[in-house]
Amino acid sequence: MIEKVREHVCQLLGEDHSGHGMEHIDRVFHLSLKFAEQEKADKDIVSLIALLHDVDDYKLFGMEYAKHLVNARKIMNDCGVDKSIQDQVCLAISNIGYRKRLQGCVPTTIEGKVVSDADMCDALGAHGILRDYEYVINYGNPFFDKNVFPFEGRTQDKSLEKCADSAICHMFDKILKLKNLMLTESGKKEAASRHQFVVDFLFHFFDEEDVPEWTEYLKTYLHAMDGDK
Repeated sequence: MIEKVREHVCQLLGEDHSGHGMEHIDRVFHLSLKFAEQEKADKDIVSLIALLHDVDDYKLFGMEYAKHLVNARKIMNDCGVDKSIQDQVCLAISNIGYRKRLQGCVPTTIEGKVVSDADMCDALGAHGILRDYEYVINYGNPFFDKNVFPFEGRTQDKSLEKCADSAICHMFDKILKLKNLMLTESGKKEAASRHQFVVDFLFHFFDEEDVPEWTEYLKTYLHAMDGDK
């Protein structure tokens, strides 16, 4: 059943180049199973949540699909997944994602928490940086614009849209915040290591770009983050 579900997901996301394709799905799937082992979660339900967590992503399929989880329901129906399990999977998916966390949504089951942590961990570390790069290139946006700081570093009203389009700004606006959103001990341990990789990358990148103002901004940002713990 799990393999059938994966085949259906591949049909939907196999050609995606925004950082939500099958490479991302498979990484989240395998990391979720690792966390599930450590957290004693149901591996079958974890597998389904991990495979299906992006098949109705609003950025790819629109808000109606995201609201009703149209693709997830169809795939599970086609693959003969029991209705009670479908409900568990959909409840978890409906509470997974950075945007939903900002709205106060948090997975309530250990299976949902495991996949949420694995999904956020994949936005950190080496693959997180590569996905960030892939996303901005796909939409024709810059990786770095030294003249445009992240949202928190901005004053007045200098085109917030332009700020959000930079991959480096995205790291500050979202990626560096993920470490503090982990819900399991497994996720916290994995995220800490991946977070540090991103921090080290940014320090090296700003040094090579010769932009000391960005290095100082990063130091101030990290200091504030530590103070928020």
